[in-house]
Amino acid sequence: MSLRNEDYAVDIGDMRLKYKDKSETFTEDNLISKEPIGQFKAWFEEACNTPQILEPNAMLLATATRDGAPSARAVLLKGFGREGFKFYTNYDSRKGRELTENPHAALTFYWESLRRCVRIEGIAEKTSVEDSNRYFQSRPYANQIGSMSSKQSSVIASRQTLIIKERELLAKFPEGQIKRPDCWGGYLVVPHSVEFWQGQSDRLHDRIRFRRPKANEKIDNILVHEGENGWVYERLSP
Repeated sequence: MSLRNEDYAVDIGDMRLKYKDKSETFTEDNLISKEPIGQFKAWFEEACNTPQILEPNAMLLATATRDGAPSARAVLLKGFGREGFKFYTNYDSRKGRELTENPHAALTFYWESLRRCVRIEGIAEKTSVEDSNRYFQSRPYANQIGSMSSKQSSVIASRQTLIIKERELLAKFPEGQIKRPDCWGGYLVVPHSVEFWQGQSDRLHDRIRFRRPKANEKIDNILVHEGENGWVYERLSP
């Protein structure tokens, strides 16, 4: 039986959840820190302590080609600090190839049960060989084998291809004797913009963005506020 065009026209316009109410707004007075890393740490710790959030470090990573064609996928945050946000991957994967062509990247965290989102934009750069080696050696043995088994993003005939390769590597490399492949390592996204979003049921969502100031920009502390550690912050209309 063939499907008609209207069979694909699914209207889900009425799907919506209640977010925060007017007694739970996120205002500038609620900022834990006047710079984004401290504020992220506070929200991240709250997400980690929320039982409904199973992977608080899960984030969407968006990259683009040299020509600007975008792609996005979920990865795991593995560290953060004033220097930036860190994750690890195969450098030969689609995201790795795109970051080589175009180092601009965006990260998005969405913690649904908290009605919160954090959006990070910045430049991705590879971490040091020492850092990549250290993290690779800290991974479980099966994960190390998995990193070697897969030429990430390449086309394969079937899952059996991976299973055969995995068996070969398990026989060849006993536990504790695996070196990090040259094509695998870390990235650090050095942010120039970090936005904190909290959803409101009336859709007048709260959005506070930290960013690096522009050259010779006037900080009036009305629209643009002076933050700490070289950051400014401002409220965005929802």
